Amino acid sequence: MTAPRFVAACVQMRSGRDPAQNRDAAVAGIREAAERGAHYVQTPEMTSLLERDRESLFRKIREPEHDSTLGALRDVARERGVVVHVGSLAVRNGDKVANRALVIDREGAVLAAYDKLHLYDVDLPNGESYRESATYTGGARAVVADLPWGRLGVAICYDVRFPALYRALAEAGAEILSAPAAFTRQTGEAHWHVLQRARAIETGSFMISAAQGGRHEDGRETYGHSLIVDPWGRVLAEAEGNAPGVILAEIDMALVADARARIPALRHARPVTVEVARP
Repeated sequence: MTAPRFVAACVQMRSGRDPAQNRDAAVAGIREAAERGAHYVQTPEMTSLLERDRESLFRKIREPEHDSTLGALRDVARERGVVVHVGSLAVRNGDKVANRALVIDREGAVLAAYDKLHLYDVDLPNGESYRESATYTGGARAVVADLPWGRLGVAICYDVRFPALYRALAEAGAEILSAPAAFTRQTGEAHWHVLQRARAIETGSFMISAAQGGRHEDGRETYGHSLIVDPWGRVLAEAEGNAPGVILAEIDMALVADARARIPALRHARPVTVEVARP
């Protein structure tokens, strides 16, 4: 049987503090991708709002069932007959916020939801400091979703630094992996490409990651460079710098089996016991 092929797209964005403007930009990007032949379209982390001020964030977000961005993206998925992978939305989750990815099928139904497992609590050399755990609640489970062309492993941004998660997704049958992101410019320049390619190579999977890019209204600067990487680690498509836009690549699912046959690392893994040698 011939392995399926499809066209994947990433919508690179520069989301700001106005959820309505961000929603409209995401919808426009998805429509453009569909018009250019995409069957699967991914948006970045924090598609609907990039806001570091906690009080302002809480005023602007809603429960998922009342989120206008989610409603609009479900509508455009149905309208254009495409799978829409929302990199993430900030949604209310009790007295905290969930950083939630959603996969919407071609009928506009939510197929899968995933809350970011690993929260970004870091202090960077240039003085930037982030404490996601002060506002967000971390997820408790990994998620895969069956698409018409193969199984998708869902993850978000900082998750890309945790290879055990991606191995678990691949071992659960994922052939397409993801890390839609709002990567800082500083860490993106150092690590973005190598992390994306490494997760693809280690698992013999496609890696598709839409990104935020540029200077945002809340003061942060993100790296952009949305990427689509094949299972051999080759970059199939990359956004030009940090400018908003759409990239596309044809995905040939036969390349997954080919890469995993050449380097069967998923089958060769063994349990590891660490011994500490002391003088």
